[in-house]
Order: sequence, then structure tokens, then C-alpha cells
Amino acid sequence: MEVELKLSLKNAASHKQLISLLSQFHTKTLRQHNLFFDTPTSFLSSQRSVLRLRKDTRCVLCLKSKPSLVNGVSRVEEDEEELDPVVAKECIENPSKLFEIESRVVRRVREEFGVGREVGLVCLGGFENLRQVYEWNGLILEVDETKYDFGTNYEVECESWDPEGVKKLLEGFLNENGIEFEYSQMTKFAVFRAGKLP
Repeated sequence: MEVELKLSLKNAASHKQLISLLSQFHTKTLRQHNLFFDTPTSFLSSQRSVLRLRKDTRCVLCLKSKPSLVNGVSRVEEDEEELDPVVAKECIENPSKLFEIESRVVRRVREEFGVGREVGLVCLGGFENLRQVYEWNGLILEVDETKYDFGTNYEVECESWDPEGVKKLLEGFLNENGIEFEYSQMTKFAVFRAGKLP
């Protein structure tokens, strides 16, 4: 179970101000390309699940299930594994190739959801995400600039088993510095599927 605090930044100015304030704590920048797969009838989505392939410095296949997002706290069942970049590219070009690879995640899709080669998977498309990572006050903060075909969204994420404690600390910091934010109400995948910014 992945537990994260997710706060939406109001606009590009708030995003710029935050990354400026955190600059001395910066550890890395990731350019992420996120692609999603489902059956032609959106069966995985109907079961509150999604199969994602993320490419940045590595390629990671991930099955996310049963997400909840309440007051900025996200909880989701997550199972991920790294894929060889050549294999990942082949799977993007031809999603049926996913059923030909040795993969714990694909095996779960087949066994738990009954989705195999005969049902098939299609690539739904995806979005780009520029993630700035910071080590701040003992926390790992991920500040995202997510570019969809229909607009750009800004968000701060922090994975923690104490999301309420993180929320108090981070909200205090943002408020002290006049950075406008609100609790995220939708996951990035939900925004992508909705086709419009929240």
C-alpha cells in the first residue's frame, strides 16, 4: 500500500516559487513519460485498477488498484517491477507483447482480472511529468509539473506512513511562504482520463 500526501499548487507562479525555495535541497530531476494500458472495453478501469509503464532513468511497469484520495491523502495498492528498455519499447508499440514477457505484474493482470492475450490490451496514451525531488526536513518531496494534451498541472507529493504529520509540516511551510495550494482531488490518471484539468 502506497500512502502519499498530494497537494495541488494553484498555478505556475506557485510552482516556480516553491522550487526556488527548495533549491538548496534538490537531489534530482526526472523526466517521466507515463503510458497507460487497459482492455478495449476499459475493464481494468472498471475494476478501479490501472496498468502504467513509466519511463525516466529506467522503465517501470506498475499495477495500481483501489485508489482513494481524501483530503489530499492518497492510498493505493501498488505492485511494480523494472523492465528492460528494449522490451518496454516493444510493448508500447505492440501491447500484446506484454503477455510474452516474464512479469509478475502481467501475471497478476492475467490471474486476478482474467485479462490475457485473447482479451488484449490497448495503449490509452499518457502524459509527461517533470519531477523535481528534494530532501527537506527528513522528507522526500516530489514537485511535479505534469503536461497533458489539454493543459499543465502542478503538484507536490510526499510518500509517508504519517501523512497527517507531513500535511501539518508542509502546509505550514507553504502558508508561511504565501504559496497557494489545495488538496489534490484527483489522481494524475483520473485527470488524464477526464481530459480536463481539475
